[in-house]
Amino acid sequence: MQLTRFTDFSLRVLIYLGAHPDAQATVAGIAAEHDISRHHLTRVVHQLGLKGYIETVRGKGGGLRLARRPDRIRVGDVVRDMETGFELAECFRPGESTCRLLPTCALKPVLAEAGRAFLASLDQHTLADLLPAHP
Repeated sequence: MQLTRFTDFSLRVLIYLGAHPDAQATVAGIAAEHDISRHHLTRVVHQLGLKGYIETVRGKGGGLRLARRPDRIRVGDVVRDMETGFELAECFRPGESTCRLLPTCALKPVLAEAGRAFLASLDQHTLADLLPAHP
């Protein structure tokens, strides 16, 4: 199972903001820190804002910050919100499957169960769990 770069970058942004709660972070600063395209990261930040994970402040002294406390952001929710298609195999895409095993395939329910278990595992963790410990 592999997450898209979009989701990976979304998690990186949230971790960065959670680790720097007192700073007004910028797209340029996060992009430089993680060696990510500013253009791509701008799209990620926009989506995180639309989903209510971050707030943006425009103008001088503006930047990005978390819209919620890190312990209120579940990793599973972020993955669900950022992944555009979470199909584990072709047969999960409505109307697009050419699999000859359908409708009697026994693999599809097994994969569906694995996907649910994957997300349930992520739901047990919050952004706070991903942040570096501060002494």
